Amino acid sequence: MSTNIFAFVVVLGILIFFHELGHFLVARLLGVGVEKFSLGFGPRLFGKKIGLTDYRISAIPLGGFVKMVGEDPTAEMDPEDIPISFTHKHVFKRILIVAAGPVFNLLLAVMIFYVIFQVSGTYILMPSIGGVQENSPAASAGLQTGDRITAIDGTPISSWEEMAVAITASAGRPIALTIQRPEWDIFTVSITPQAAMSKNLFGEDIERHLIGISSAGEVVNQRLNPIEALSESFRQTYNITKLTIVSIIKLIQGTVSTKTLGGPIMIAELAGQQAREGALNLVFFIALLSINLAIINFLPIPVLDGGHILFFLIEAIIRRPVNTRMREIAQQAGIFILIMLMIFVFYNDLSRIFSS
Repeated sequence: MSTNIFAFVVVLGILIFFHELGHFLVARLLGVGVEKFSLGFGPRLFGKKIGLTDYRISAIPLGGFVKMVGEDPTAEMDPEDIPISFTHKHVFKRILIVAAGPVFNLLLAVMIFYVIFQVSGTYILMPSIGGVQENSPAASAGLQTGDRITAIDGTPISSWEEMAVAITASAGRPIALTIQRPEWDIFTVSITPQAAMSKNLFGEDIERHLIGISSAGEVVNQRLNPIEALSESFRQTYNITKLTIVSIIKLIQGTVSTKTLGGPIMIAELAGQQAREGALNLVFFIALLSINLAIINFLPIPVLDGGHILFFLIEAIIRRPVNTRMREIAQQAGIFILIMLMIFVFYNDLSRIFSS
């Protein structure tokens, strides 16, 4: 239990720090004064004021905030503060400041993946055949357990993923597979993939073209140079971001069960589990959560960064700020949505605990 709590605080602290650091750095870069940089909400525990900014640790470690000069457009302001006021900056500068928080969460994920790929490289599932289905195109072509596919239509294949993508992309047309068989010369066979129904990651039925083979499970470690590691880091971040967005869409559509949603209790349990399994697992988990936090904050819900960006985009289009009353109503609706969501994920967390 203590491991869970400690890991939860560490994970949340890192995510919040980078998120608020993004707002802070871009605000200062664009000439906006920052009054408070806080990790946590509620009463100030300790901190230090440097220049205009009070850097503080607050009592409730479930978030954080950056309070900028002139952040509230309805508040009275000293004329001397107008040059460093957030509200008085051009609307696109305000968009950049607000967007910087979630963008920094994405950059944190890239940084973590980069370190992981530099330290441990990447692991590749080789295109080696572990089994051949009876009466399948592969069986008809004479493929055997132990064969390795080295090319498809003359294009070199270095992983099972590349092979699967190429076979699916054939759309049922004949393809030429170059095969390396133990103690045999390399040879080529022609195979016509067959359409078959299968399940995707979300449990949906999809049609794919297959040849009827299974993996031998042969995995090799590939070391990466700094450029390759950076490229792979961006690719990994992009793939997880895309999967997260699709998952949210599937949740809204009802394809994915809302029971999969988790709150602070679930995060604490997972963080503790990853911490016990090793530092590498924990930092990978932080990267995943950082991407999720970025995507959630980009949602166009008032009180979230995405909601603020939406208002600023509307302001840029109509060339005047959104009506104050409309903003207040939207903020209240956003708070209501977040409270309902928090209650729901807490309910899910407690249901998992009592049902286990």
